[in-house]
Amino acid sequence: MTLGALDPVLLVLLLAAIGIAGAALLRRRGGTAAADAGLAELSGRLKQMAEGQAAAQAQLAERLQAQERALAEAVDKRLQQLAGKVGESLEKSAKETSTTVTDLRVRLARIDEAQKTIAELSTQVVSLRDILSNKQARGAFGEVMLEDLVRQVLPPQAYEFQYAIGEGRRCDCLLILPNPPGPIAVDAKFPLEAWRQMGEAADEQQRKLAQRAFTVAITKHISDIRERYIVPGTTAEAALMFLPSEAIYAELHANFGELVAKSFQERVFIVSPTTLWAMLNTIRAVLKDVQMREQAGVIQVEVGRLLEDVRRLDDRVEKLQTHFGQAEKDVRDIRTSADKVIGRAERIKEVELGDQSELGTLAGPPPG
Repeated sequence: MTLGALDPVLLVLLLAAIGIAGAALLRRRGGTAAADAGLAELSGRLKQMAEGQAAAQAQLAERLQAQERALAEAVDKRLQQLAGKVGESLEKSAKETSTTVTDLRVRLARIDEAQKTIAELSTQVVSLRDILSNKQARGAFGEVMLEDLVRQVLPPQAYEFQYAIGEGRRCDCLLILPNPPGPIAVDAKFPLEAWRQMGEAADEQQRKLAQRAFTVAITKHISDIRERYIVPGTTAEAALMFLPSEAIYAELHANFGELVAKSFQERVFIVSPTTLWAMLNTIRAVLKDVQMREQAGVIQVEVGRLLEDVRRLDDRVEKLQTHFGQAEKDVRDIRTSADKVIGRAERIKEVELGDQSELGTLAGPPPG
């Protein structure tokens, strides 16, 4: 430790102790007078040192106070800056949090709507399952799908629903086409049980049994449609069996080729929603072509009448042109007479009036 590191008061006391010890030593060596003089001189120096230390301590205290004030101001300024940044950060965080909360509310609302939609769809699926589990309801479902497809594609005059073909026979839809081929009957069939049994079969034996049941069901539908809805002289020589399921239609054509061949032999063509839609568009094009041919005959008749009117108009124009020619000739004759009258009047105007003999000579003999 150095002297500069000691407290000023302790330093003064230390110096005073050193002076007293020095004075005592001088008394022992040189006598009382010399000791008193040295002690007095030492006291003066100690006093000066104490005053200098007091002044230095006061300056040091002022410096320390100035540094403390500067440090306090700097700290306060820094705290204000930090407070401003913290405030901005908090405000930004509050805005971001508010935006996030708003987005979260919107997404929650969408999720809520989606859940409601899913709940409604699940209810509809359950209702559809209930519908498909009942044969009558399943048949009505196929008929509704058939009617919807037909109404979307064909004009109203091109079909009839639940059309009676003879006694005790009523097809789901009759497509009204010109001969040939004539009206085509369409009947909706939905062999769902046998198809489900094939999909739910646990082993090969159950699957074969289900395939056999499916074959029997389709064969019966083909025979019923051929016997009931192909009526010579009333309908076309073919009919359509509508399967309102693309999956059953694909299974039929993929694994039951003999049934498809039998349907061709019986002239009962099996269609799905997609193939029926394509067929209906083809029928609409045929009907449009037939209408255009019918209208073409009407147009030819009207064009013939228009040609007669044009010929009659040409005759009348020719007669009018003859009248115009005669009128033009009359106008030319009138113009010639007018020119003669004007020439005669100009000659009369240029004559200088003289005696009566000259006037009589100019005038010539009086008109007879």
